[in-house]
Amino acid sequence: MDKLDALFEKQEQLNARILGTDAQKILQNAPEEWLLKFARALQQEVAELVDCVPWKWWAHYQKSDLEHAKVELIDILHFVICLAQTLGMSAQDLFDTYMKKNAVNFQRQDDGYSQKAKE
Repeated sequence: MDKLDALFEKQEQLNARILGTDAQKILQNAPEEWLLKFARALQQEVAELVDCVPWKWWAHYQKSDLEHAKVELIDILHFVICLAQTLGMSAQDLFDTYMKKNAVNFQRQDDGYSQKAKE
């Protein structure tokens, strides 16, 4: 088992504990509902990550908290994996899709981002 597979397995275990013993069935029975819930949670975690660095240019008392930023990043990862699982993606599916999209992004950079790729 590779590290990404392990993360997916751990998230599945956590979802089972939070949602019930058959979390995958719950997610698959109402995918739009859970996509929205997880996307909203993801947005909140991103906002919490932003709050780890001084973004209020008018507030001189702010300090960075990069250690807490790492925790927020992991919370983001939890919800990214939840979204993938809700879409029926495995760790391998996520990896494969990432690799394809990464190749598209490199091609866009090579082309000067002058045209939309047909993905």
